[in-house]
Amino acid sequence: MRTDKSPTKATPKRIPTEPGASDAISLLVEDHEHVKDMFEQFENMTDRAVVGKKKLADEICAELTKHTTVEEEIFYPAVRGAGKEFADMIDEAVVEHASAKQLIAEIEAMNPGDDLYDAKVKVLSELIEHHVREEEDELFPKVRKTKLDLVALGEQMAERKAEL
Repeated sequence: MRTDKSPTKATPKRIPTEPGASDAISLLVEDHEHVKDMFEQFENMTDRAVVGKKKLADEICAELTKHTTVEEEIFYPAVRGAGKEFADMIDEAVVEHASAKQLIAEIEAMNPGDDLYDAKVKVLSELIEHHVREEEDELFPKVRKTKLDLVALGEQMAERKAEL
């Protein structure tokens, strides 16, 4: 019987989130799950749910804006400082954030009845899904192996997110 916690081939690469965990990565994964759930809710709404769609899309945009701000102001600089091997991953993440911010601005300026509204929300969802997969499968496992104090970083991030 295995007693270590090393992943096996059958184990998904997803980073587990422990209930009540407050380290930086757990907080980010929690955000990822929350936004994924909201995108799924949006996808299941009918075209007649105009008010609900607008409210939910605006909530998605607000959550993503807070999340990207915390990553860019606190998490990414800390990770970048942890080693040169993170530079390319962080650079790519920042470019993905820029694309997401552009779509967010367009979605916030629109209404559900407008041409391409649903398409823009869908593309934002796909962009975020790709971004999340890269962070959770590649970046986060490598960050966990560094000497970063992820609990202290998580506390800083939680405080900043509360300010936003």
